[in-house]
Amino acid sequence: MPPTGSTRVAAVIGDPISHSLSPVIFNAAFEAARLDWVFVALRVAAGDTRRAFDGVRATGIGGLSVTMPHKDAAGELVDELTPEARALGAVNCVVNRDGTLVGHNTDGDGLLSALAAEGIGVGGERIVVLGAGGAARSVIAALGRAGAEVIVVNRSADKAEAAAALGGSRCSVGSLDDVEKASRLINATSVGMGGEGVPVPVDMLGPPQIVVDLVYHPVDTPLLRSARARGARAIDGVGMLVHQGARAFELWTGVEAPVEAMNGAARAALAARG
Repeated sequence: MPPTGSTRVAAVIGDPISHSLSPVIFNAAFEAARLDWVFVALRVAAGDTRRAFDGVRATGIGGLSVTMPHKDAAGELVDELTPEARALGAVNCVVNRDGTLVGHNTDGDGLLSALAAEGIGVGGERIVVLGAGGAARSVIAALGRAGAEVIVVNRSADKAEAAAALGGSRCSVGSLDDVEKASRLINATSVGMGGEGVPVPVDMLGPPQIVVDLVYHPVDTPLLRSARARGARAIDGVGMLVHQGARAFELWTGVEAPVEAMNGAARAALAARG
């Protein structure tokens, strides 16, 4: 439906932002749900986060997605934080509740929802997470809450220890040697984002492992191709992207997210990019 004077606005802020799939995904969701909302991408330079948040309050923007380089600063600028966002020290979703800005982090729950949609459980499983950055920390915390045994593998020991602390008592720091003993492997590094590179020796991959790559462009990464060739199940990163967005949609609107429409829009846009 065309925008009107009563149309609600949601947005994503970041820099760079022109590559963002969020407008495609969320506008498809609003259309499928027949909601009078519109989603836009706004380039906001590093250091301008506070001014952007002032703008959200002044204009009544209903929902905000936050991407790099603003996730950490957003946590200091909202009025309230969920326990998950506070523990992670990062916000990727803001709900404007009548002028009160509430900061959430939907990444970890987005991954759990994406895996559940594929019939994949995590409770009681031994899961190796590669990386200790923002996405990895969100995933580690969510896996820990879900009862998984999590092993964090990262080049920096200090960052690995800090990330592992988010996963609870069953989370520890390990090495690549742990990959062969894991039932699940999650790549939360950027390796493969350029279409090249595999973050683990491929001879460590094989059935009955499930290999998940959070990289979603390209959709079929070298890690996933290698895992599939060796008989492991391969899960791409589009599901997490869509399901963390679905959680944001529901927080903003109070309406169940049309996940199928969001997934279709995301995959069509990625296919068009090649």
